[in-house]
Amino acid sequence: MAAISASTYPAAGVSPFSQRRATSSYGGIRNLSRILAVSTERGGRGTGFGENGKHEKQKLNQKVVKEESEVKPNIYANPEEIPEFEEDKKWLKDYFGECKEMIRSDGGPPRWFSPLECSSSTSPDCPLLLFLPGIDGTGLGLIMHHHKLGKMFNVWCLHIPVQDRTPFNELVKIVERTVRSENYRSPNRPIYLVGESIGACLAISVAARNPDMDLVLVLSNPATSFSQSQLQPLIPLLEMMPDQFPINLPYILSLATSYFANMLLNFLGCISNSNPLRVLMDNVVKRGPLPQIIGELSQDLATMSSYLPVLADIVPRQTLLWKLNLLKSGSACGNSCLHAVKAQLLILCSGRDQLLPSQEESQRLQKALPDCEIRMFEESGHFLFLEDNVDLVTIIKGASFYRRGKHFDCASDFMPPTPSEFKKLHDSISWVLTATSPVMLSTLEDGKVVRGLAGIPSEGPVLFVGYHMLMGFEVIPLVAQIMMERNILVRGIAHPAMFVRVKDRRPPEPELSDFDVIRVMGAVPVSAANFYKLMSSKSHALLYPGGVREALHRKGEEYKLFWPDKSEFVRMAARFGAKIIPFGVVGEDDFAEIILDYNDLMKIPWRREEIERVTSRTAKLRTDASGEIANQQMHIPWMKVELREKKKCDEMYLHIKSEVEGCIDFLKNKREKDPYRNLLSRVLYQASHPGSTSPFHLPSFSINL
Repeated sequence: MAAISASTYPAAGVSPFSQRRATSSYGGIRNLSRILAVSTERGGRGTGFGENGKHEKQKLNQKVVKEESEVKPNIYANPEEIPEFEEDKKWLKDYFGECKEMIRSDGGPPRWFSPLECSSSTSPDCPLLLFLPGIDGTGLGLIMHHHKLGKMFNVWCLHIPVQDRTPFNELVKIVERTVRSENYRSPNRPIYLVGESIGACLAISVAARNPDMDLVLVLSNPATSFSQSQLQPLIPLLEMMPDQFPINLPYILSLATSYFANMLLNFLGCISNSNPLRVLMDNVVKRGPLPQIIGELSQDLATMSSYLPVLADIVPRQTLLWKLNLLKSGSACGNSCLHAVKAQLLILCSGRDQLLPSQEESQRLQKALPDCEIRMFEESGHFLFLEDNVDLVTIIKGASFYRRGKHFDCASDFMPPTPSEFKKLHDSISWVLTATSPVMLSTLEDGKVVRGLAGIPSEGPVLFVGYHMLMGFEVIPLVAQIMMERNILVRGIAHPAMFVRVKDRRPPEPELSDFDVIRVMGAVPVSAANFYKLMSSKSHALLYPGGVREALHRKGEEYKLFWPDKSEFVRMAARFGAKIIPFGVVGEDDFAEIILDYNDLMKIPWRREEIERVTSRTAKLRTDASGEIANQQMHIPWMKVELREKKKCDEMYLHIKSEVEGCIDFLKNKREKDPYRNLLSRVLYQASHPGSTSPFHLPSFSINL
């Protein structure tokens, strides 16, 4: 260990972790080998979560990295008990309440303001976020997101007073002056423009006029599709109506036979998909007794009706007519300059937008703009940011759109998952944990094998190295369990296909959004530079040397390792004195029998063409390798760090590989003696033993070695 500053260490993972003390020593490398064996057949639930990879920078007059010395309570141990929303989150009623106060003394020209809840917690080195409002113009459209945005951005919101009649081109100049001024002050930081409907047109126009500026655009249901919307016919109707005719926004919204009734439902955010039947069914499921449901629905209706006077004040008749004409001119301006936009774009599209054809428009914009991604919200309405189930911060993090500098840095720009984000992740994978019931074992310093993850080192850098089972599903319980039990976030090193958008995608190519959750959890694309950053930032990282070839193995290749001949990761880990944790896992490979493997599919003409097409569009990895390991799409092009002990590194590499194989053999042997391996046996045991629902109370095989 002294020779190259690397060692293997006690491990943990997704199921039986077994560890054995290695007595051999390779030259100057002493092996304290605590091996991690993982099986996805039985259930263990841990007690922790971690955010080890992030060292937040606090800049008061200079940048100083501070590490927490006190031990924080582990609020992630029981995900079911984590509140669904943060304590300081605001709601729709807060939006209307603050709108009422804002427009009461309204007047003057458009102006910027910074929400109080955003200004207290933001550090000076965070990027600037400018919110450009939609048709309401208040600038409060992100009120439900301020509590989280303020931890990552300096937030400014544009307020356009109700009686203001500033034309679109002048609004563009107001935003542009601010953008240029702030870019001059901080030329090395990006500026985020978050625009909703007409605000999206503003953002596009400003970006087109400043193609050399580092701008990041997040656009919600852009109004560039106004010419195709149901709102356009309303302009001549409002223009020809006499002034004494009682028509304003609430009056129009009360016409249940028109599409404007849906506008109210969208605007209030009370029912995200404008489907009252679905809301009623949700209430039946969530709220219980029918009398209680009726009472709460009546209260909701009363609350909705109380918002109508505020809506009348926000968008009175003449203001509504002005805003519709503003939408018309903004749409024309935005469309005319699309060709000049060079900024990075993220379009948020609602599947049930009753005001604009947003779904079709997002596809059109993606084809027209060079650097554009889409996130679809199938059940959401037009006013996306006022819906409870939409989290702008999580969306930005999942799309890898958050950065403080010119380029995204996987170490310094990473923001660990919040408790609510982890809860949503845990809820989404609960079926996997229930189906697999993973049990985890680890080895303590004295060589004793114990149930749980006590053998994992808390301090990084740490590198988990193991076997990739079929389709790689073992990653889900592995990462989740380590987070819950040990308060440690393990960051995966993943295939670049999970990070690079493919133009003209066709099935079976996955959507880039399918991998947002792994990016929120800290996964990074495989590269020597990213691996270097993870190790240098003392992170816990997860690596599968067998890659795609191992995860998509053929018939009869269960539990077979496909590792390269070169000791790629050992030398990089040695450079930073990282602890290497070999781990094994069993169970998943036994769940399904492979019917058609790669060799079979290549014999089917249309499938062969499909595979070749997808492969040709995917990043080529390990192009210099030979043998079976070269037949995969995932590889880590390691930095070549020449060490004098290269032979010892190779020997350690082979030792780690043999330990992983030993873990698998250990687990396969032990599980044969498990009387509760069968799902029915476990269910019967739980039914006859009250309080046994926790995985720690489930019986398992003996772990005595």
